[in-house]
Amino acid sequence: MKTIIFRCALLSAALLAGFVVASAQTTAPQNVGDIRSDRRDIRSDTKDIRSDRRDLRSDVKDRRSDIRDLRDDKKEGASKEELRQDRQDIRTDTRDIRHERRDLRRDRRDRRGDLRDLHHNRHGR
Repeated sequence: MKTIIFRCALLSAALLAGFVVASAQTTAPQNVGDIRSDRRDIRSDTKDIRSDRRDLRSDVKDRRSDIRDLRDDKKEGASKEELRQDRQDIRTDTRDIRHERRDLRRDRRDRRGDLRDLHHNRHGR
């Protein structure tokens, strides 16, 4: 009789220890809302990156055409006012290009952070 009670106690202790180990290894359920918001942020940043690239390309094209206009005006002997305006257009386009590059860099950094957050939320780190 004592051996049966001892065996039952030993078996239940082993089962309890196995249950504790198994429950400690399972991860907590993931917060689906965090994952969704991270994916939404990634999509938004990707759209911003595409938009910034388009803007950057158009600004570079504008600057090239302004440089071409300045060269042509110099060859034709245009007035100082016209040359001044061409130079001002080139400066404005150069400033726009710098701003677009800065925005593009910032959006890429944001997307990298959102990808990192998504990875951490998926894997529970």
